[in-house]
Amino acid sequence: MNRSIVQEGFTLIEVLIALAIVSIALAATIRALGVSASGAQSMQERTLALQAAENRLAELRLLRAFPAPGRSSEPCPQGPLALVCEQQFQTTVNGNFRLATVRVRLAQGPVLAELNGLLSSLP
Repeated sequence: MNRSIVQEGFTLIEVLIALAIVSIALAATIRALGVSASGAQSMQERTLALQAAENRLAELRLLRAFPAPGRSSEPCPQGPLALVCEQQFQTTVNGNFRLATVRVRLAQGPVLAELNGLLSSLP
């Protein structure tokens, strides 16, 4: 009597290969989530920096400021970030206007936002 042996289930090699495939997929998913979180934080920093630049330029316009040409720097915190606003004022062809450039950065960090606008000495 010859009986044929029927195998059921998976071999150890098949299980190990399946686990390797699943672990590679999970590692790729975790990496993608990390990149996504980093991108979201960067976007939040840039958004808050742009709001700080807009606020500073609006403040200069509301004060009717007409600063002399040159540069200045001052803290301009926004939300949880301790930002620094660097302002540069330049003359224009028309002496009644100044070109104002506001650059916002984290302390000792790269520029997160830059905004240009005109200030007027006219009433």
